[in-house]
Amino acid sequence: MSSAYVIEPPAQISLPVTGDARRFAVNRIYCVGRNYADHAREMGHDPDREPPFFFMKPANSIVTDGKNMAYPALSKDVHHEIEMVVAIGKGGSNIPADQALDHVYGYGVGLDMTRRDLQGEAKKMGRPWDTGKAFDQSAPCGEITPASQCGHPSKGAVKLLVNGEERQVGDLNQLIWNVPDTIAYLSTLFTLEPGDLIFSGTPAGVGPVKKGDVLEGSVEGLANLTITVI
Repeated sequence: MSSAYVIEPPAQISLPVTGDARRFAVNRIYCVGRNYADHAREMGHDPDREPPFFFMKPANSIVTDGKNMAYPALSKDVHHEIEMVVAIGKGGSNIPADQALDHVYGYGVGLDMTRRDLQGEAKKMGRPWDTGKAFDQSAPCGEITPASQCGHPSKGAVKLLVNGEERQVGDLNQLIWNVPDTIAYLSTLFTLEPGDLIFSGTPAGVGPVKKGDVLEGSVEGLANLTITVI
């Protein structure tokens, strides 16, 4: 039997869904940079509310809950960044902020893993951040909880434990750009599509990981995420 493709197409990347045997098919991953004031300060930037900026990760950089994340090559300074993930269920462009939550399927817990040394080199040279942000297994993500179950979280603790010790802690109410405003702005730059994920930003406390570390991420009201760095 002949195939329509000259090579086999890759398998669909997907995430488990809380309380459902079906899975959430992942399309694109957008990440919001410096979206907590304390994190902006710790990275040496002014947290005043200026237009948000975004970078992307490939869908196949996802590592699901309970799996291992391989420490990436060509880096000696890999950092954790815990975030709430917004899962888009209905696409659109130029979405008004007061209608943005109608486009959300649900929410999850994610880690924006970063080769900080490579990101720093790229910044100095005015180059894109891809080598620092979009590497293999750079986007661990837990299961998606439908908004019909968890509502639309606008406050609640965001935490990361490394080997049982608290490393990052913040609250969703500290987001510089909240979820509706983020979706509204992002949809002026890209036509959002079902399956897109938005990593909404990380609170202060980012720092390095090493092989053997166990990372436990949580956002109040959502399923936790646990991965081991190997």
